[in-house]
Amino acid sequence: MVKFSHCLALGFDFGLKRIGVAVGQTFTRSANPNTVLKSKNGVPDWKQVKKIIKMWAVNILVVGIPYNMDDTKQYITCAARKFADELQLNSGLPVHTVDECFTTVEAKKLLWFDQKFKKKRKRSQQLDSYAAKIILEQWLQENAY
Repeated sequence: MVKFSHCLALGFDFGLKRIGVAVGQTFTRSANPNTVLKSKNGVPDWKQVKKIIKMWAVNILVVGIPYNMDDTKQYITCAARKFADELQLNSGLPVHTVDECFTTVEAKKLLWFDQKFKKKRKRSQQLDSYAAKIILEQWLQENAY
């Protein structure tokens, strides 16, 4: 397994309506929620995606892939894989995938305790970027040194 050091990475929580984005670094193995992009039937505004990649000058991209509890695929699994493939084609960067099982549940817990997001509307607006943070940190813990 290849280990990565001193790289910046973007994590993506793919959804058919929204895609959460987080930014992190391999050195600290930590990530922060960044933004939530709108998508239409799983298709983002690729100009916006490229702008974020360029702005952060990242080396690595990580996409969460949802599986059922029994590891079977669902429609969203195939759509997320397609997004990961298109992300690699559009960016020219390596794209890694991780199982995103329960990341939204964990993100809801994080947001519930975050004082900045006491109002339910603010929490729901940031949920996907917090899920992306969890996805990215999971990958960083397993692959960074």
